[in-house]
Amino acid sequence: MIVAAVALLLVAVGLWLGGYRTGRMLEEERSRDLMRRIEGESSLFGDDVPVREAERGLIEVMPSAVVVADIHGMVRYYSPGARQLGVVQGGWLSSREVEDVIMQSAEDGEICQREVDMPINYPAGVRPRAAASGRGLTVGDKLPSDTLHLRIRAGQITETLYAVLIEDVSEQRRFEAMRRDFVTNVSHELKTPAGAISLLAETITDAADDPQMVRYFSGRISKESERLTEMVKRLIDLQKAQSNQALNLSATNVSVLKVVREAVQENAVQAQAKHIDVNISFNGDQVAPTAAEAAALGQRGDATVFLDEEALTTAVKNLVENAVRYSPEHTTIGVGVSVNGAKVAIRVVDQGIGIPADSLDRIFERFYRVDPARSRATGGTGLGLSIVKHCVQECGGTISVWSREGEGSTFTIELPVSTYADSGNGAVSGSGAAAGSGAAAGSGSASGNDASPKPAQAKESGEAKETGDSKESDHADDSAES
Repeated sequence: MIVAAVALLLVAVGLWLGGYRTGRMLEEERSRDLMRRIEGESSLFGDDVPVREAERGLIEVMPSAVVVADIHGMVRYYSPGARQLGVVQGGWLSSREVEDVIMQSAEDGEICQREVDMPINYPAGVRPRAAASGRGLTVGDKLPSDTLHLRIRAGQITETLYAVLIEDVSEQRRFEAMRRDFVTNVSHELKTPAGAISLLAETITDAADDPQMVRYFSGRISKESERLTEMVKRLIDLQKAQSNQALNLSATNVSVLKVVREAVQENAVQAQAKHIDVNISFNGDQVAPTAAEAAALGQRGDATVFLDEEALTTAVKNLVENAVRYSPEHTTIGVGVSVNGAKVAIRVVDQGIGIPADSLDRIFERFYRVDPARSRATGGTGLGLSIVKHCVQECGGTISVWSREGEGSTFTIELPVSTYADSGNGAVSGSGAAAGSGAAAGSGSASGNDASPKPAQAKESGEAKETGDSKESDHADDSAES
């Protein structure tokens, strides 16, 4: 039994390391060498350490799940990771994919490695699902998936037993796919305006004798140049947001309402052109659009956060810009700030076109656009929300979204509060006083949007309960109370 245990340990470690550095020939030689070495040794860990204790300890800290089973699928040993991956159930292998790798190893008489896609068998009532009419999503949570991407290695360790190492490479595969998409999208998005400029320049050359045509095509060139410039600017913003995550050297105490007012002001011209009203509120009470007007009216409420001001301003500005871009004319956008306990929330609510439920888990990806044709018509690059995500993460916060097609969207940023002042008192410490004031105000972590469209807000509260998204349900309930 001890010999078999040591054999399991040595072959498992050999399989794990061999998968990164060597081919099949070296793996076979190592396995034969290990088997020769254990014939005359009782323990490779020393006489003072029990083999079983050392074996289990080492296997459980390995990044791969370990299973020992016979060729019929009866399991003799498995690590905790194997159960988490759902490949073992009731003492038997529950994965046909793992059984196939063992069978292949038995037929070939050598170590077998294979990458497989394994469906996840969720227990009844646990399977993640998206409601057809809308749902919420919080960035940072693992996205629901119906498939695991596994790297499986199996080899024979005794006459009847096989050791299997299983590594979950799902996130790695998803990252690789995103990287390929990013390169493809960058190439396409930069090539399109560059190609258009080239063609328009040729057309102008051919129509040099027609001033009217020259003016028309010159305008087209100017528009494509602006699009190209915006794309490059967004790429630079995205790179800056991503690099700041590691540096985070410019954190200061920042007024949240100051950031919100700046973001609204930067989008004021675009909003006025579409006759869109953008209202700002704090803990459910509408406030003046400028600090000077607020001071004249005696409005002193505010919250302070300790973070990079440029990153937060970029995030809020992009959310307001998106709300204006995708909202019809003569509608209202609400930008609300609220404090609850140690958290401050910034919520942007619009009455725009909304986002389909099946696109919510992708809108923060680079270059992803729900409707590419509409985005090009409105000047969207597909990078805005990706920049928002990275900026918010750099600030130590979270971002969530609720949306329903045809009714609008709600984006909520939550951040740790530094100091907090209600509308009637001075600045106080964030944790204790904010909790009390927040309770008195009756506002939750993502409320404070009385300035936002009332009908859409009420429907949001009801829908959040119907979809069963706990975080969005809390936000919507708080919003209804404020």
